[in-house]
Amino acid sequence: MGHISRLLICTSDKSEIGGKSVSQTIKGKSAEEHPFAKLIGLSESKLEDGYSECILEVEERHFNPNRVLHGGVIYSMADTGMGGALYTTLNRGESCATIEIKISYFRPVSNGAIICKTRIINRGKSVATLESEVFNGGKIVAKAMGTYSIFKIGP
Repeated sequence: MGHISRLLICTSDKSEIGGKSVSQTIKGKSAEEHPFAKLIGLSESKLEDGYSECILEVEERHFNPNRVLHGGVIYSMADTGMGGALYTTLNRGESCATIEIKISYFRPVSNGAIICKTRIINRGKSVATLESEVFNGGKIVAKAMGTYSIFKIGP
C-alpha cells in the first residue's frame, strides 16, 4: 500500500495535491517521493507534457566490477524517465506501470554526468510507447524503448 501511495502523488499534471499541480509536486519532490531515485542520486531536470529529462552524476558507487557505470543504473534512468514523461499525460484517476523495456548500450561511462532524455512515441488509451536516449559528454551511450500500461486507479 505504501508503494501505491507514492505512485498516486505522480498520477496526473491535470490534478492538484496540496494546492500544487502534480507536475510541480513531481519536480519539487522527486527524490523525496521516489526512494530509489534518491538512493542512486537521480534527479529530474525537466518535466513537460510527454517529455522528461533526468540527470545523474556518475560516482564510484555506481560502478560495476570493471570500474564503469553499471548498466542497471542507465536502465533505471530510462525507466524513471519514461514513467515521468508518461505521468505528465495521465488524467485524474489514472496511473501507469512498465510492461517492458528494451535497451541497447553503445559505450562505457566512467565519469561526468549522464542525462536521460525521454519522449512519448505513441500514447493510446491503455498502452504507451516511449523512447529514452542517455548521453554522457554529449555522446549517446544508450537508447531504450519501453511499453507502459495505462490504467484506472481507485473506485
